Amino acid sequence: MSQSARSEIFLDEMGVGAQWKLRNQPVAIAPETETDPVPVPVVAPAQPSAPRHEPRPADEAIAAAPPAAPAAAAADDDSTAWFDEAPAPPLAEPFTDEAIAAMDWPALKSAIASCSRCNGCDPRRKVVPGRGPEQADWVAIAAAPTRLDEKESRLIAGEAGQLLDNMLKSISLKPESDVYVTALVKFRPADDEGNDRNPTVDELTACRPFFDRELALTGATMAMTFGQFAAKGLMMGPAARGKVMRYGAAGLPVVATYHPDDLLRKPEDKAKAWGDLCLAKAARD
Repeated sequence: MSQSARSEIFLDEMGVGAQWKLRNQPVAIAPETETDPVPVPVVAPAQPSAPRHEPRPADEAIAAAPPAAPAAAAADDDSTAWFDEAPAPPLAEPFTDEAIAAMDWPALKSAIASCSRCNGCDPRRKVVPGRGPEQADWVAIAAAPTRLDEKESRLIAGEAGQLLDNMLKSISLKPESDVYVTALVKFRPADDEGNDRNPTVDELTACRPFFDRELALTGATMAMTFGQFAAKGLMMGPAARGKVMRYGAAGLPVVATYHPDDLLRKPEDKAKAWGDLCLAKAARD
């Protein structure tokens, strides 16, 4: 029996059996221990060196400036508060009676639009100027503009204006060339609720120089008032229909009659108004 056979029998008897080894046996890995890990230093990658920067005056000013306030604090600051501190623009100086008496038509219209002679003058409200020819033999006078007049920028507007034209035509007048239409007060007087009201004595007095200058520039020789407040406001006292009144130093003849708005509400008074128109026509002739 060979030597190798006897070795195999011997190994089998020992319970070991043949042992085989790989030619390329892997290297055994040692088991991990629970020792503390050794920290590995982290080395930052090398950075290129920045060029040397010499501070400029602007840089020094920025560095010296205090830090900006947080956005929340800026929001609490009322940046428009200084508007309230600014004084309101002063009102234009009121035109004197003497200055108004020397005005031509352009200057007069401009002065009326920017008037500050009474408390009724408010730049937020529209002035309603007179209308019609600048040279006219007749003048038609209302007390003040109404809400509709203010809206239309036309004295005695709407149906009342159409009726006024018909009344004037009935006594052979041409409204567009013979009659200048105006009011004693140039702004619409309104109460606290914004409703139309009659003008006050102060408002009538403040506007009177403008009205007198209108009369002088038109060269009118006959006047008619429309509505009782227009008659009383012009005469600054009692006034009546059915007679010829006189106004001013020149004694301008004036006849009072109904306002067209009154006649639209009470058509039965048109006969009385016709009598007033005929009286005015006779006084002018």
